[in-house]
Amino acid sequence: MENNHGGAFGLGQSNDAYAKYFTGNSYLNPLTDINKTSLFVANVTFEPSCRNNWHIHHAKSGGGQILVCVDGEGWYQEEGKKAQRLKVGDVVSIPPNVKHWHGAVKDKWFSHLAIEVPGEDTSN
Repeated sequence: MENNHGGAFGLGQSNDAYAKYFTGNSYLNPLTDINKTSLFVANVTFEPSCRNNWHIHHAKSGGGQILVCVDGEGWYQEEGKKAQRLKVGDVVSIPPNVKHWHGAVKDKWFSHLAIEVPGEDTSN
């Protein structure tokens, strides 16, 4: 059976290097090379019920993250707000220094493009 998860951008490889920041299994398909451009874009795919831990994209100025949903269904939640359901075509602009998480709904795979917005003194 052919694995077609990840949408048009593909599943990528098991996200082993960042597994400790996820509950469940995720996959990473980098679309840009951070050594060749200042804008990092990757397709991140979550197995059903997988999500990342609460985290913050820190920046002195600029920064943050943009998610473009490309396959399946997922969730996004900022600290202190209700979780919002995400479907293909939804775009989430995450300001810098905002605690949040994102991941798949319990019974479906989910993929989004993760765009790291360039900024000054960024860290995650």
